[in-house]
Amino acid sequence: MIRLKEVTLREIHLPLVEPFTISSGSENMRRILLLEVEDVDGVVGWGECVAMAMPNYNPESIDTAWLALTEWIIPMAVGPTFPDPGYIYPLLQKRIRGHEMARASLEMATWDVWARRKEVSLSTILGGTREKVGTGISIGIQQSPAHLVEKIKGYTKEGYQRIKVKIKPGFDLPFVKAVREEFGPDLSLMVDANNAYTLDDIPLFQELDRFSLMMIEQPLDCTDIVRHATLQRKLKTPICLDESITKVEQAEDMISLGSGKIINIKPGRVGGHASAKAIHDVAMSHKIPVWCGGMLESGIGRAHNVALASLENFSLPGDISPSTRYWEQDIVTPEWTMDENGFISVPVNKPGIGVEVNVDRIEDLTVRRFHSDSKQLKLV
Repeated sequence: MIRLKEVTLREIHLPLVEPFTISSGSENMRRILLLEVEDVDGVVGWGECVAMAMPNYNPESIDTAWLALTEWIIPMAVGPTFPDPGYIYPLLQKRIRGHEMARASLEMATWDVWARRKEVSLSTILGGTREKVGTGISIGIQQSPAHLVEKIKGYTKEGYQRIKVKIKPGFDLPFVKAVREEFGPDLSLMVDANNAYTLDDIPLFQELDRFSLMMIEQPLDCTDIVRHATLQRKLKTPICLDESITKVEQAEDMISLGSGKIINIKPGRVGGHASAKAIHDVAMSHKIPVWCGGMLESGIGRAHNVALASLENFSLPGDISPSTRYWEQDIVTPEWTMDENGFISVPVNKPGIGVEVNVDRIEDLTVRRFHSDSKQLKLV
C-alpha cells in the first residue's frame, strides 16, 4: 500500500546547449516542472512534467500543467491509500479529461516512491528485461541540407544507433536525399513530421519511399488515425504514430485500421507508466515494435524513460540521449552517458530512478514553487 503525504512542485529554467527546432517552433531554454513526492513513511520520489512552454506539441503547456496539478491532480492523489501506483492512472483518468502530461508527472513520481520502498530499481518494478538500451538522436530542422549533413557526421562518430531528422514542408525531400547520398543505405535513418502534412502530400511521401527509411513518424494530424491508414496503404515505409496515441484504446485502433506499423511511446504523453505499459503490451501481442521518444527531458525525466525502455518490446533505439546532448550541466548525478556503441546503461542495481537528484542545483534554478500536504488537501 502507498499513501502520499506531500508534494513539492517546482518550475525550473534549464538552458539548452543549442536551439531545438521542429515543424511547430523552436526551444532555446526549457521550462520544466519537477515533482518531489513524499509518502507517509518519508520515502521521496521524483517526476517531471514534459509539457512544452507553448501548446504546440499537444494541447498542454507548462502553465496549464501547473494549474491542473495544483488545482486538481495533487489534491486527488495526496491523502488516499493506493494498493500500488497503478491505481493512480485510472483514478485521474476517471475524474480529469486530458492533461495527460500533468497526470503522468505525479503518477511517475509515485512509481519512483514505490520502487524505493521496495528497494529495487524502477526498471525492475516496471518489468524491464534489459540492462542497457539503444540510443538514437533527434536532429531539429536545419537551415540547409549541407548543415544537416555536417550535424549527422558528428553524431555518427559519437555512436548513435539511429538518426532522426525533423522535417516540414519545404525542409524535407532535399534534406533526406542529401543525407542518403552522403552516408549511403546503411545509415539507420528516419524522419519525424510532427503533424505537418496532409493526404495532399502523398506524392511527397511516395518519393521518400525511395530512401529506405526506418519509419516516417507522425506525418498527419495528431487527432487522425483513419487518414494515417489511407497513407500507410500507399507506402512501403512504416508509419510510426506518436501524438495520435495517448491511451491504449488508440493503439488498438491503430492496429485494427492499419494506421501504422510502429508506435513511439512517451510516458508523459500517455499519462504515465501504467498507460505506457498497457500500450507496450498491446503492441507486443500484435508484433508491433515500440520505442521511447523524448521531450527534451532533464536527467529526472530521462531516468524514467530509460527504465521504461528496458521493457521487452522496446526493440528500436529511442530518443534517450546522454545529458550532454541538451545540457551544459544536468540536475542529476551521475549524468546520463552513452557508450561508444550507442547504449545507455539501465541502473538496475540502484533503487528507484537510479540517479541522485541535485536538489541544490534545482533550488538555484527554481522560479516558482508549490507545496501541499495531506493536512491542507482533501479528495475532491
